[in-house]
Amino acid sequence: MDKALFAEHALLPSGWARDVLLCWDAGGHLTSVTPGSAAGSAPRAAGPVIPGMPNLHSHAFQRAFAGLTEYRAQAQDSFWSWRELMYRFAARIAPESLQAIATWLYVEMLEAGYTSVCEFHYVHHEPGGRPYADDATLSLALLRAAQAAGIGITLLPVLYQASGFGGQAPRATQARFIRSTDNMLSLLERLAPAAQAQQAVLGLAPHSLRAVPPDSLRAAVAGLTALDARAPIHIHIAEQQQEVQDCLAWSGRRPVQWLLEHASVDARWCLVHATHMTPDEYLAAARSGAVAGICPTTEANLGDGIFDMPLWLQRGGAWGVGSDSHACVNAAEELMLLEYSQRLSLRQRNVLAGAGQPQVGTALWLAAVQGGAQAAGRAVAGLAVGQRADFAVLDAGHVALAGLPVEALLSAHVFASSRGNALQGVWTGGAQRVVAGRHALHARAAQDFIAARAALIA
Repeated sequence: MDKALFAEHALLPSGWARDVLLCWDAGGHLTSVTPGSAAGSAPRAAGPVIPGMPNLHSHAFQRAFAGLTEYRAQAQDSFWSWRELMYRFAARIAPESLQAIATWLYVEMLEAGYTSVCEFHYVHHEPGGRPYADDATLSLALLRAAQAAGIGITLLPVLYQASGFGGQAPRATQARFIRSTDNMLSLLERLAPAAQAQQAVLGLAPHSLRAVPPDSLRAAVAGLTALDARAPIHIHIAEQQQEVQDCLAWSGRRPVQWLLEHASVDARWCLVHATHMTPDEYLAAARSGAVAGICPTTEANLGDGIFDMPLWLQRGGAWGVGSDSHACVNAAEELMLLEYSQRLSLRQRNVLAGAGQPQVGTALWLAAVQGGAQAAGRAVAGLAVGQRADFAVLDAGHVALAGLPVEALLSAHVFASSRGNALQGVWTGGAQRVVAGRHALHARAAQDFIAARAALIA
């Protein structure tokens, strides 16, 4: 019974259940999830069990950059002024520093309830743009970091070819990002054995419509589909109003409108941010089956705007959350800010409670797990047979949770647990990664991260 856990309370896709016996196989997939069971000889969870959260959007290197741009550099700072500072930081990243930063980040994610990550990876080459001797060097550093931390990963190498709509020539500060379409497909083939060895998923991230010309977008999606017809595709889109205006000037169409008219967008796609859409775009995008990738703390940090989640849900859209630039690394806090942004916009409370789920925290958690799993292209959609044994155990003795009815626990975790430290343990693929709130690599990974960051900003 070492591949089993008994939970007095567990959050299944249908809601909370009592006396649940979870069993999984040697590959880390759940083989049975049985409510109303006896514990038998299975270990008992120290508290209620909840599904692990997929993080659907991450730029790992930016974790070392968090906090360094919170000062006014010009009369009116914006996403675009922040981007210039980020480019300067990206120019300094080396394979060793990237691996150290990502390892610590992934440890943080696990301690905060994320059990898998979609890594939107766009720093590919040496400073100046020359490829490394092994063109996959930086991608492999990310795979090693995920393996060391024990987090599941969907690696999304980024296709980046232009500095603006209409195929404008890339800038010198973007030289480390640039790849031809054929070169990108070759990279995916090169990475396949390493990804398969650690049960990682490979996908593709056309960076944005401004960075990937139409012909390249078509060729890249077709090439990816030939390699793997189920591989996920993620794209930044409609994040900023200026992006919308530039797209209109180039094509006469708004970004989401253009994409839906020129690409076969379906459930493989994740539309990251999609902040600025019209009601017609909300309807068409939701009907496509694509996931909306919402990154509330980053979108707030960069002044992007507020995604209209009630309108998206009215259209039946799937969604998940990501930590993106990692100003915050906390699954509960992303969900809290998502709900609070809707309250501020609408001047209402409990906006995102579901029709059949009045508890806001529970409704948010279950929906984000489902959408995040779809975006990741991995079997991480919750506590159900065939899914990965990715889950977290709440600390039932935590002051924010102790004595509460089980139905209220996730709302307390999301809205009242002081940055999400109400997690007692975290498992991925049936292996425990976090014990008593702390990952085994915490101290060493933190030390390596601090050293790497110090060297980068020196």
